[in-house]
Parts: sequence; structure tokens; C-alpha cells
Amino acid sequence: MSDPLLQMQGIVKVFPGVRALDGVDLEVRAGEVHCLLGQNGAGKSTLIKVLAGAHQPDEGEIRWQGEAIRLTTPMAAMKHGIATIYQELDLVDGLSVAENIYLGHELSTAGFAHRGDTQKEAAALLARLGHPEISPRRELGSLSAAGKQIVSMARALSHDVKLIIMDEPSAVLDQEEVGRLFKVIRDLQSDGVAVVYISHRLEEIREIGDRVTVLKDGRTVATGLPARDTPTRELTRLMTGRDIEYVFPPRVSRDGDGKVVLAVRDLSSGRAFSGVDFDVRAGEIVGLAGLVGSGRSEILETIYGARKATSGTVTVDGKQLRNGHVRAAVGAGVGLCPEERKSQGLLLDEAVYRNVSLATIGRFARGGFLNRGDEKRAASEHVKALDVRPADVDRAVRTLSGGNQQKVVLARWLLRECRVLLLDEPTRGVDVGARSEIYALVRRLADEGVAVVLVSSEVPEVLGLADRVLVLRDGVVVHTGPADDIDEHRVLDLVMEGSAA
Repeated sequence: MSDPLLQMQGIVKVFPGVRALDGVDLEVRAGEVHCLLGQNGAGKSTLIKVLAGAHQPDEGEIRWQGEAIRLTTPMAAMKHGIATIYQELDLVDGLSVAENIYLGHELSTAGFAHRGDTQKEAAALLARLGHPEISPRRELGSLSAAGKQIVSMARALSHDVKLIIMDEPSAVLDQEEVGRLFKVIRDLQSDGVAVVYISHRLEEIREIGDRVTVLKDGRTVATGLPARDTPTRELTRLMTGRDIEYVFPPRVSRDGDGKVVLAVRDLSSGRAFSGVDFDVRAGEIVGLAGLVGSGRSEILETIYGARKATSGTVTVDGKQLRNGHVRAAVGAGVGLCPEERKSQGLLLDEAVYRNVSLATIGRFARGGFLNRGDEKRAASEHVKALDVRPADVDRAVRTLSGGNQQKVVLARWLLRECRVLLLDEPTRGVDVGARSEIYALVRRLADEGVAVVLVSSEVPEVLGLADRVLVLRDGVVVHTGPADDIDEHRVLDLVMEGSAA
């Protein structure tokens, strides 16, 4: 057994009114993948920010290769060989891919950047990650969320690292890209590099992890557990303090003649997708399955009016929506929970109540002035109904965990009483407990007559939650049918081969 590379002992971090870490212990060995588990709000993000030098602990000790150290800045952590890939990527859209990879440690001489060398080295890193098609010269802002994640990984690998922290690295990756990621991790292991891996996907923990540490309420409740041999029931019990059956809400048997709420006809949008046709009836959940880049998110954006269709129509309750017009879609009762909730779905520095009321704010206007009391009361009602924690509607939404932020976005559309709810990766970065709550909420909304369209990179989630499934490949629907009539292996065959059912 090798000596510990990293030891964090009794780490305490206090923010005003919150004890985020309350004596956390973590030990990581060279060359191992150490998985960090816990519900949203358990302290994982705060702990890795302490390790990354972004936060200073109020108590406790950090030992690196046996010696006590102080990580006063992110640069200090990097000098020790500790790199961090955050879930919310710290990249700059206006710069090129290569410039982002070497941001802060540019290849230069006497203040002059070596652009050619930078692009050459960046290309080599992207090829190592299995993505030689990403040009180092390309502007970062033109990449998809998955593409940006790859660039962030390349940035971490551009340093001489001994430990890489990966916070939900697979959240925006499809299964093929996750396989490439795991190959890179195993290559790092063979070079003696350690990885702290954070994920809510327990199947990933089993596949790539060596040992597991579990946090709950800012404390270490278990550490050093074998990743492959610890039962799922035990891990969820440690994370939540209770037993959770990871099941989907039961489907309600329907006779199939419910009213068509959403009708999509021959919808196309440039190269993103083409010729898409489907209906969603009141009370029905339709899932869109496919690889990242297959057109799933773009279909939702086009229905919502955030993207213009090049052909085809979208109809809600028999009324055709104006092409590329969000206000018209919202007015017709269409709501969207976007994939990137922090950058696209929330005003992070605004209060919870304002984020909830965004789509209905005109309801609280009187003579040109907002009735803030009514606005807060309406938001509070839905915040309590969804069990958003804490239930303080004056709190900045930035301070909430990922699962509770997602509930705030859902509360917005509950307040709006939408007819069509578009969900893009609704459980991305959400822990197992909050995930079960979101599943139950989505099913309850459908049971109340809302037409739901769901996109998820997790095929079991699509099959478990949806009534009917559309499988997409390269922007084309290659299969449509009841969720009960197709399994995960068949979906993967379809998206990889593109054969029609």
C-alpha cells in the first residue's frame, strides 16, 4: 500500500450563518481514483475549493506528500501539482481554444507568446483526449457544453499534475465521450497521477473508482470504502441518512386518446436536426434519446423559440407558434428548463422569489410598480410545495445547491401554469435524493395534464420516466415508440448505427 499523496484532516470552513465543512477527513493515494460522494449541499464543492486554494480553511490541516502545506491561492495549489476541473467551467468564451488551455501559464519568451507552439501543444492535448476535431484556433464560445468540458480537461492536463480534481466531468458527455474520459483517467493512473472524482452517477463510481469517501452535512460519514464492492443501498443510506429505492414513479395507464397539446411537424433547424415529427398529449411524457450533438437540445430550443426553425411548424393547443419568438411560446404556455441552468435558466445574484416570478412578473405589476409582497408570497407557495431548501425566498439563488436550483426553475413554470414543459437534462448534477424528488414532481405534473418533453444523456432515465421515446441520430429521428417496448441496448444500437426500427 502506497503512502498517502494527500491528507486533509479535520477541515472546517465557516461562512456567515453556515458551517459548510465541519471536520472533514480525506486521504488520497498516488495513482488512485478516489470518488467523493454526497448530496447537493453536503460540502463537496467547498472541500474541493479548499483543496484548489480558492477557500482557506478555518481549522484543520492539509498534508501533501507527508508535509503540512497551506494552499493560499489557486496558483499555489497548481505549483504543488493540484489541478481542478470545475463543474461550472472557468473558461473565457472570447478567447481561442488554445488560449484557454494555456491561460495563466502561456508559452512565451520575454513576454512574447509562442502562438504556433501553443496551438501545436493544445492540439496534442485534445488528441490525447480523443477529440482531434476540435481546432485550437476555434473560438471557445462556439463550442457546445461538451466541447468546453473537453477544453477544460485539456487545460488541467497542460500542467505537470500529480492530482486532478474532476467535479461532475461526465455531466455533459455522452456515453462514447465518457468512455474516452475513463481511458484518459486510466492513462493518468498508470503515470501515478491521482484523481478525485465527483459524480452523482453511481454506475460511474463502480466502473472507474478505487475508493469512496462520503460526505453528509459537511462531515465525513465514511471514507476508504471500496468503490466496486460497497452496495448501492449502503452508499445512498450514507449520503441521505435513509434508505432510498432508486425507482421511477409508476406510469399511469392511459387510453391514448388524450388531447394533443404539442404538435411538431416536419421541424428542421439548419444542420442541427431535420424532419422531426411528434405529438405530445396532455399528461404524456415524451423522451428524446441520443448522443450529445444529435439535435436533442436544439429541438427543445426551437420549440421554445430560442432557435429559429428553417422549416416546419410548432403548434400548442391548435395554435401555431411564431417562429423564433420566445415570448409567443411562453404566452402559449411553453416552459423550458435548460441544460445550462446557471447560465441560461437563472439570475444567480437575484433572490429566489425573483427567479421564480420571472415568467409571470407582469401579474404582480400595479400602475407600473411591482407588488413585491404578492410576488414573494406566490413564490414562497411554490418553493414550499417543491421543498426547496432552505425555503428562504430572499436568499440569492447562487447560494443554493444544484438540486434546489433546479427546483427553483421548475417552480417558475409551476407558477406560470404552463401547458408544455421542456426539460433538458433535468437531473444533471443532482444528487440521488433530489433526483427522486424531481422524478416524482415531473410525473405529478404529467398526471395534472401537462405535456412534458424530456431530454437526458442517461438512457435509463429516459426509459424510466417517459411514456414514449424518440431516438435521434445526427439530427434525424430513427425510432419512435412506447418506452416499454425498447431497452437501453437497443437505444445504443440505434444511436451508434442509425438503423431505423
